[in-house]
Order: sequence, then structure tokens, then C-alpha cells
Amino acid sequence: MTSTAQSALQWQAAEETAKRITRNWDKPGEPGGAITLFDSKALRGFATGGLANLSTSIPFSIDSVVRYASVTKHIFSTLALLKSHAGLSASDTLGQYLPQLKAPMSRVTIGQALDMTGGLPDVRETLSLLGISVYNVSEAAAIMEFLAQDGALNFKAGTEISYSNTGYRLVEEILKQQGILFEDLLQKHIAQPLGIVFHAPETWFDIVPDLVPGYWQDTTGWKTAVAGLHLSASGSLTGSLRSLSVWLQSLLSQSGPGAGVLKTLTEPRYLHGNIPSAYGLGITSTQIGEHRVYGHGGSHAGYKTYFLLHPELDAGIALVSNREDTTAFTHALDVMSSLLATPLPARSHALPDGLYSSAAEPYWLKVSNGTASYLGSADNLYQGADVDEAITLSAHMPMRLRWNGIAIQGEIGHAPRYFTPVEPNDCLKMVQGRWYHPQSKAAFDIEGDRLLIGVGTLRASGQLTSLGAGRLLVELPDGPWKKNFCLYFQGYTVKLISNRSRVLNFRRDECRSTWHPGT
Repeated sequence: MTSTAQSALQWQAAEETAKRITRNWDKPGEPGGAITLFDSKALRGFATGGLANLSTSIPFSIDSVVRYASVTKHIFSTLALLKSHAGLSASDTLGQYLPQLKAPMSRVTIGQALDMTGGLPDVRETLSLLGISVYNVSEAAAIMEFLAQDGALNFKAGTEISYSNTGYRLVEEILKQQGILFEDLLQKHIAQPLGIVFHAPETWFDIVPDLVPGYWQDTTGWKTAVAGLHLSASGSLTGSLRSLSVWLQSLLSQSGPGAGVLKTLTEPRYLHGNIPSAYGLGITSTQIGEHRVYGHGGSHAGYKTYFLLHPELDAGIALVSNREDTTAFTHALDVMSSLLATPLPARSHALPDGLYSSAAEPYWLKVSNGTASYLGSADNLYQGADVDEAITLSAHMPMRLRWNGIAIQGEIGHAPRYFTPVEPNDCLKMVQGRWYHPQSKAAFDIEGDRLLIGVGTLRASGQLTSLGAGRLLVELPDGPWKKNFCLYFQGYTVKLISNRSRVLNFRRDECRSTWHPGT
């Protein structure tokens, strides 16, 4: 890094951008967040807005304690691979340490489990497809037993990239079985040496000193967020924005607890065929003009986080928020773009709005106003190599797509994809009745154009839309979110497909159905 390059950084402009973002949260009775700008030696600026607690009206500050969510991942990777005495290697398989896992899951390497190429079905999303709400409590031991029941993967390990929290949960379990706890590693190797307050509670209900509530908004106003799933090291970390910034400064300085960390976590990772990935070990790389920045985001119910680092220019930004509607990645990109005085690519509208599906697989793509939602996970589209190419800037949801006049083609997750406009059919009338999952005893009913799942007062209703070729798209509410997944019917069975979980197969309940194949 040269002093000339460092002096070219636009700290004031970046702080103004940050303040413009936080001012939007600074409204009466609304939650908020904070943004910091820093180099390895000092906090160069910050912005805050909104409230940390809607009950007490305490303003949000850089000392407000939040859930970092998946920002946890790079810290856990650091501790598991560099600071524990478990002797783990990225090339080791999960089955070497967790013999209860079945193939092919057992053959996934630790590196693939951490770099999102393992094809591991996400626990939260799988449970959601079984009808278990975000609010329902799930314990760690029961989750491990659930994962050991079936070794199926979303895709063959190493063939594409798709986000999943499960790999981090499994690697944490490897450490636990050796008597090594994430919280202990965290305190010994990071929190205490840096004099900061980090904690890694295992459940949403554990007491975390000074933790501010997270919030989401429905038609009646702001609600306190809650989640029942055992947190795991995929997203359990808590702390303030100040504490997070101090840790990130140690990464930039390459000293103390941060020495050698960025080099290890950002080492190039590859899919089969030597295809490079922008997702490392709990940390991603993003291109802004000629600049390569590293970071990661986090999303829990009611909490959003993101950080971006430019090691060559000794600069970083971080954001935390306790409101569900925060677009953390977009905000972080805007602040970093201002800091570097380098514009982001133009937003792309090269793909026509509409609903598309693939012929060979039960996959779908929804395009709406410059946003693409693949298997229910949405990302902004930007202009790629030319005006006809639409790309995302996300490392865990990389897209590179074009409209050829009759179809959308290109790559998603580094895997080739081809989508044509949906041609609905009348399969809905042929799949009425009950479908069940023998292993978990879960079931859902199709009644008219609705899917019904759950029991008693927890019974939820979702809208069904035809994707053609024996496929139905489901939109179902789940607390602060709407989940989208596909029902892919094949005779007496139906596969449930979402972005993070593609392994569940339900069967027709003959006693509760109104149609049989061949009639």
C-alpha cells in the first residue's frame, strides 16, 4: 500500500453516504443501526440512526449489542482451522470425524462444508419445508440426529455453489466431540486479547448482556423478532459494532489475533473443473471497479450485518442493524463505493420481468424490476460485460445471465442454467389431497389452489402457482419472511425444492387423496 493510494480514499464522502443511510432509520418509534469506517489504526467515522430498543427509546449506537448472524462464519473458520488443537484440514472429510453421517454427506470435505460448495441441505430451510416454523425450538442433539438420518445432498459436492449453514454446524460438532467449545476459543483467542466483548450463545433464549431486540414490521407495526432453531457457529456470535470493528482492524493490521487470518480465509477456492469461486472460508470477495474487497453479511430474524475490507488500502466499513428491512449488502457496497470513489456497475434490466422455469430440472427464476429470485432467494442484477449481460455481485449467489429472445441462459452458482417462460398447466387438479414424509411424519394437504401444512392454530396456508410440467410454486408465510419452494410431482412422490434445501421427498397418502396416477 502506498501513502498516495491511502490518501485517495474518500473518508468524508463515505461518512456522508453512511449518514444518508442511517438517517432513513432515524424516524420516531423505529429501530435502526450503525455504520463504521476504519483503517487498521483508527475509527475514521461513523453514523447511527433509529432506536436500539423500542420499549425504552434508547438510541442505537456503535456500542449497541446485536446478533452478527452469519458474520460469525469467518470468525468460526479462523478459530476452528487456526486456533483449535483439533488438527482439522480443509481436505479432511466430515465422515472422518462424524461416523454417524451417511454418504454422500459423509464424503463432503471440511473445506467444501465451509466454502458453500458441499451441497449440504440447510437445516433451517429443510425444517421449514417440513412445516416447522421459525419460532419452533429445535435442540442441537435432535438436529444432529436429523442430519444423520439421510445423507442426501442438494447437488454433488464441488459442482456448484449454494449457501448453507449446515457445514458450519457440522464442523462445530466435530470440535464439540473433542471437548472444544466455540465460546471458549472465542474468549481465549479473540475477545480477551483485543479487550472486546464477543459471546456465542447457543440459543436465542440465552441471556446476552445488553443485547438489543431485533424487529420486523407487519401491517400492524413493528414486532419483536424471535427464532427457535439452535444457533450453531454458523451465526451465533453477538457483540457491538465497535467490537466488530476492532476485530476487523486486527485483520487489516495482520497483527495480534488477526495475524495471517485473511490470507488463510481468502485463499482461492475452486469447484470441480478448476472453476474459481469468490466464496472462501466464511469470507467472500467482491469486485468494485478495479478494487477487490473482502467481506460477509449476516441475517437473523430482525438483525442485519455486513462488513467489507480493502486490505491493500488498509480500509474497511461495517454495518449492523436491528431491523429486518435493512438491505445490508447494498448499503455496504454504497459506502465502500463512496470510499473508493469508484461507482458500482449500473443496475441491469436486461432480463424481461416474468416467471421462468428450466426444462430438465425443477428449477425456476423470477425476474422483477432488476431483481432475480432463484429458487426463492433474491439478488440485485447489475450490468455485466455489456448491456445485455446481467450479473449479481454476490459470491454465494453468483449469476451471469442473458436473454436470447426466447430464453434466459447463463450460469447460477457457477452451474449452467437455461430458463424459458413458464407455461402453466392443469396439474393442480390431479394432485389434490394429502402428501406425507414418512421419516419425519410431516404432511401437507393440497386443497384447491392452496397448500395447508401444520396442526391446529399453527396450520399455515400457502398459494400455489403452476410452473408447468408437473410443478407447482408455493408461497407460504413464515414469521417475518415469505418462503418460496417448488413441488415437483413424479407419480406417487413429490420433491420439495428451495434454494437451500432440495432433498425432501413426500409420498401420496392414498387414504386422503382424490386422484391416483393413471386414472
